[in-house]
Amino acid sequence: MTAERVFGIHAVDGVLRKNPQRALRLLLQDQRRDKRLQALETLAHNQGIVTERLSREHLDALVVGRHQGAVLEVTDDGGNLLDEAQLLARVAQASNPLVLVLDGVTDPHNLGACLRSADAAGVTAVVVPKDRSADLTPVARKVACGAAETLPYARVTNLARILEQLQQAGLWVVGTAGEAETLVYDQDLRGPMVLVMGAEGDGLRRLTREHCDFLVKLPMAGLVSSLNVSVATGICLFEAVRQRR
Repeated sequence: MTAERVFGIHAVDGVLRKNPQRALRLLLQDQRRDKRLQALETLAHNQGIVTERLSREHLDALVVGRHQGAVLEVTDDGGNLLDEAQLLARVAQASNPLVLVLDGVTDPHNLGACLRSADAAGVTAVVVPKDRSADLTPVARKVACGAAETLPYARVTNLARILEQLQQAGLWVVGTAGEAETLVYDQDLRGPMVLVMGAEGDGLRRLTREHCDFLVKLPMAGLVSSLNVSVATGICLFEAVRQRR
């Protein structure tokens, strides 16, 4: 069994609360005794998880990024990771599924931010392609603030095939593209649907675009022609949430 590291107070807290079976060892900064770290230590103790106090320099050497005094060693067998069959089964079980597809988002910060928004919006599952896509790195997990530990997540070999299968299951596929004629606010997002967001800079790949039932865009009133993909994802997801209320 291999181990990886999750760091940052929110990310560590998310694992300890929602997937404590993955936790192996909690490492806390020895010179910090504030309430947030003490809360993590108490939570780990209640779960029977070993806790150690290490210097800031030691923690700095273990991870790349701002750890906030908390690093958690975890197993890499996250229970929220789905294969294609499990993804389709989860969608079939949902009463009104909302699936987020990220077509080639390569920045782990953007991936983490998209996962955080997806979790907040109650997304059924997130789907990414195995090639040309950021992985669930420690940085992505930290930015996701715990969402990466619980949100159903699938890396698929053939994204076009998955979109076809989701369409056959009764979901409408809505892609985002700057040249679309329909604003996202004018598109009906109330039923079972897949929201497809394109890569940073390049947008949707041609084959992905061809599998969309509808294309929508955000209104851009200023000189900037597009938004960061994580910002656009949050706006589109919560427009779907608004319509579904």
